[in-house]
Amino acid sequence: MDEQLHNLPEQESELYEHYAFTVEKGQQPLRIDKYLMNFIENATRNKIQAAAKEGSIRVNGVSVKSNYKVKPLDEIKVLFEHPPYENLLVPEDIPLNIVYEDEHLLVVNKPAGMVVHPGHGNYSGTLINALTFHFDNLPNNSSDRPGLVHRIDKDTSGLLVIAKTESAMNHLSNQFAEKTSKREYVALVWGNIEDDEGTIEGNIGRHPKNRLQNTVFLGDDAYKGKPAVTHFKVLERLGYITMVSCKLETGRTHQIRVHMKHIGHTLFNDERYGGERILKGTTFTKYKQFVENCFKVLPRQALHAKTLGFEHPETGEWMDFTSELPEDMSECIEKWRGYSKHQDNL
Repeated sequence: MDEQLHNLPEQESELYEHYAFTVEKGQQPLRIDKYLMNFIENATRNKIQAAAKEGSIRVNGVSVKSNYKVKPLDEIKVLFEHPPYENLLVPEDIPLNIVYEDEHLLVVNKPAGMVVHPGHGNYSGTLINALTFHFDNLPNNSSDRPGLVHRIDKDTSGLLVIAKTESAMNHLSNQFAEKTSKREYVALVWGNIEDDEGTIEGNIGRHPKNRLQNTVFLGDDAYKGKPAVTHFKVLERLGYITMVSCKLETGRTHQIRVHMKHIGHTLFNDERYGGERILKGTTFTKYKQFVENCFKVLPRQALHAKTLGFEHPETGEWMDFTSELPEDMSECIEKWRGYSKHQDNL
């Protein structure tokens, strides 16, 4: 057996899985400490090497050293003696903006900046910390997250449905899986979208070079991502940016952000995907100042989960919810309206 591998400790039952990865088919040999740095947020090479030293990194069930070279289809697991911090849920008295509630479910309007569930680097102040404070015995979803039927990104504002019973969780989760729920977002994107409406299709998966981004995979690489479909419609053209409505057929991580970038229209001020740079417009200093003022007004990606529709899990009645654009987005849109009118008059 490879001398880099050594036997497992006996107390397997005391270890908790923190991460699990399957290496892709096309992966070139790469040290496991370098490989894991591409897939674990906030990880440092030192932390990964220390974990390997403790026998916490397993490949195909066997612990490995940090210089082990990963191979295609290797099954990698990172195990520790304590449960993942995101499993240690601490209820927190955080106010919720509840737009609807009955004994089966509730609909909340999440502010931008609030993380939906605890994860690496965000162990408190999340929507789930708030939910577990305000509600007892919320049912767990398939990822053991109480009440959560679907999620939206930290810096996206808008509507989410939360299940309060097991049957509501199953019913609502099925609606999202079967694509019968309705989700519409409003986004501001860089550039003038030529078509008034259209559909973007392209499998979405983790970006091979930037661990914090997802990207579109097409053709022979399509297997690296999961199918994703976004329908868009132009709501208003504002010169160098466009306000669009996006309807999701699937719910991939960062789907709208990735798909809009893929067609050349990155979300306005989306730092993770390069939208915090001036991607369209003039070179005038005044214009640069104007855009920077817009970034200050809207210090996040311009994305809001505006409408949510689903069948009530008990009554079968169709329920539709709409939320107003938050102040930061509205103010930014008003600024662009003023600017584009001024441009038209020149």
